[in-house]
Amino acid sequence: MSKLSKLFMWLSVFSFAIPAFAQGGEAAAAGGVNWVAIAAGFSMAFASGICALAQGKATAAAAEGLARNPAARPGIQLALILGLALIESLALYTLVIIFAKVR
Repeated sequence: MSKLSKLFMWLSVFSFAIPAFAQGGEAAAAGGVNWVAIAAGFSMAFASGICALAQGKATAAAAEGLARNPAARPGIQLALILGLALIESLALYTLVIIFAKVR
């Protein structure tokens, strides 16, 4: 048996053992830290940062494409707007999930 298959076997065993160590809901109600809210903040920051980087790269590529071939403006503009909408949907989906999970 190769080392890689042994690694995957151990990872699968550990992934099934994780729920056994999960903390119950009564700990947060008893004055514990609300880790869901903290994780939601980090996930929104991460998603927003990735969206900002992707939108900047898409806009730069569209500007470079227009500079190289101004006649292709309608196609580039359509692809840019569609791409920016899909990129922005990542942040919106993350925000919806945060509102659904954090109470």
